[in-house]
Amino acid sequence: MPVYLDHAATTPMRPEAIAAYTEAMGVVGNPSSIHSQGQQAKRMLEEARESIAGTLGADPIEVVFTSGGTEAVNLAVKGMYWARADGGRRPRILVPGGEHHATLDTVEWLERSEGAQPSWLPLDAEGRIVVPEAVDGERTALLTFLAVNNEVGTVQPIAALAAAARAAGVPVHVDAVAAYGHLPLDFRALGVDALSVSAHKIGGPVGIGALVLSRASTVVPLIHGGGQQRQVRSGTQDVAAAVSFAVAARAAESERAEETARLTALRDRLIRGVRAAVPEAVLSGPEPGSAERVASNAHFTFPGAQGDSLLFLLDMAGVSVSTGSACQAGIPEPSHVLLAMGRTEEEARSALRFTLGRTSTEADVDALLAALPSAYAQAARAGLADRPSRLR
Repeated sequence: MPVYLDHAATTPMRPEAIAAYTEAMGVVGNPSSIHSQGQQAKRMLEEARESIAGTLGADPIEVVFTSGGTEAVNLAVKGMYWARADGGRRPRILVPGGEHHATLDTVEWLERSEGAQPSWLPLDAEGRIVVPEAVDGERTALLTFLAVNNEVGTVQPIAALAAAARAAGVPVHVDAVAAYGHLPLDFRALGVDALSVSAHKIGGPVGIGALVLSRASTVVPLIHGGGQQRQVRSGTQDVAAAVSFAVAARAAESERAEETARLTALRDRLIRGVRAAVPEAVLSGPEPGSAERVASNAHFTFPGAQGDSLLFLLDMAGVSVSTGSACQAGIPEPSHVLLAMGRTEEEARSALRFTLGRTSTEADVDALLAALPSAYAQAARAGLADRPSRLR
C-alpha cells in the first residue's frame, strides 16, 4: 500500500466529515431563501459557521466562507489593500520573503496592476520572519504573513509581528492555512484583523475555506452579486461543504494537543532516521525540540541531488512526498523559501518536504527510511540539472 507523507498538500478526509457531507448533500434549499426549506439550509449553515468560529476564537459573524485558502488570502490581501490604499497614499504592503504563492502572486499582481509597493521582510537562516523595528503607518496599507511556513515548518512570531503593525495602525492578515489544526489559534487573542484557513488541510473537503474577518475591518470584495456574508463574499453558500468543514474542525481541535504530541515524536523519529540513512542531508528550519517547528513537518536538502528526481524515485518506491507547496507542483523551480533563507540555488533545488498527518504511522516513516538511501544514491548520480530559472 502506498505511503503518504504529503499531508501539508492535503490530508485524507475524515470519515465523519464524509458522512456529514453526504447527508447534507441530500438537503434541498438555498440558505438565502425565506421558505422553510431555505431556512433549514440556513440553520445548518449558521450552525457550521458557529462551530468553526469556536475552534478559532472568533464570533460566527466574523467567519466568511470562501472556496479555499487561496481565495481567502486573495480576499484579505486585495480587499484590505483596496480599502486602505487611499488613492495611492498608502501604497506599501509589508510581506515576508518565502510566503505561500497565494500571497506572493497576489502581491505581485497588485504591484503590476495597482501600483502597490511591496516591502519585503527578511527571513533568518531558520525561516523565521525578522520583526521590523518600526512600521510606517502613514504609507503602509497592510502587513500579511504566514503563521507557519508551509515549506520548512517554521512557526512565526505572530504576536510580535502583529504588535509592530498595531503600534502603527496597520491592519494585519495572517495566513494560518498551514497552522490550523496544529497550533492553538485564538483570533481575538492574536489581535489581528484577518486570518485565512482551509478545510482540506484538517480532514474536511476540498473547495471550502474561510477568511476570519474582524467586525471592525473593511475589505473591498472580490465577488459582487447578492451581498451574502456581510457584503464581503457574494454567492450561494455551499451548505454541505460548510457542514463537513465544521465536523472536521471540531474533530481536529478536540484531538489537537494529543495529536501534536504523537506527531512530534513521529517527526523526530523521521528526522533522526533521515540523518542516519543519508548523513549528507541537511535539515531546514528549527531543530527538533524547538517550539518554533510545527509538529508535522520535516524538510531537508539533499546535496548533489535534484529534489524532483528524488520525489519521482520515492514515488516509484511507493512513498509520496513533496518538493514544496502543492500549488507549484510540476514546476521544477528552486524553493523560493530556501532562497529567502539565504540558501544557494543548488540547495534550493535539492529540497524534499515530508509532512505527517492523522493517518501517519511509524511503519510509514520506516518505509520512507528504507527507500531513501537508494533513491538518494541514484538521484545524486544523475546530479543537478543545469537549466535557467525564472527566479534568476
